[in-house]
Amino acid sequence: MADPGADAGPGHDSERGSGRGLGLGSGPGSVPDSGPEPAPEPAPEPRVGMAGLSFPYQVAASVALSVIGLFACVQLGMVFLHVAPSNTLTKQYGEAVDQWVYPEFEQNWKLFAPNPLQQNIAVHVRAEIAGPGSRRTTPWMSLSGEDGEAIRGNLLPSHVQQNELRRGWDFYLGSHDNENRANGMRGRLSEQYIRRIVMLRLSEHDYGGTVLRIQVRSEIRSVAAPAWSGEKISTKPSYRVLPWWTVTAADLPKGSAASEEADQ
Repeated sequence: MADPGADAGPGHDSERGSGRGLGLGSGPGSVPDSGPEPAPEPAPEPRVGMAGLSFPYQVAASVALSVIGLFACVQLGMVFLHVAPSNTLTKQYGEAVDQWVYPEFEQNWKLFAPNPLQQNIAVHVRAEIAGPGSRRTTPWMSLSGEDGEAIRGNLLPSHVQQNELRRGWDFYLGSHDNENRANGMRGRLSEQYIRRIVMLRLSEHDYGGTVLRIQVRSEIRSVAAPAWSGEKISTKPSYRVLPWWTVTAADLPKGSAASEEADQ
């Protein structure tokens, strides 16, 4: 009797083999092919700083940092006002600033030394001129105004234009008392210096005669307070008028016509 399996031939075996290779057999004991195993998830990085704290500690740390930052800002502001020149804020809150600074945070220096000028000072001069058969006095002329015109718009103003008259006048004020009395040799030198500066400036103008005497004064105006300030500052000018000085040959610029006539 013939074996049914023998007649099936090689094709029958290949079908069964292919069925097993494709995993078509799904009996109770079969194991499905699940492929490669997934990679494990990386562990979370640990939190550092304030983020690593619990919520109540984060709140406490934020409040502490805010208080420290506020104290640092107040400290810097108070010390700045203490060392700054006198201004609107220090005049209004000076007592509170001193109470904060002294004695723990006392400072023995100033932000500006010397303090910036809060006044505009101009030097004026007038002269007594001897003309043909008469004498006359010129109007006041602003020497500081001439310097200002020479400096304004000039990218490279000279040292003379910027400082000669200003420093000379400071020299005079520092070596004379309020009655214009000289304090020793420096006072006399400063007076000679001012007289020579004035005569040098007058030599640039033609007054139609000879300068016999000169008189110098200063005009002082306080700088007006800014618009946002409630401080009231008078900007009316005040004057310091020096006595008349008789012009001598030593006051005349060397090389000028008046100087040559005086030498003759």
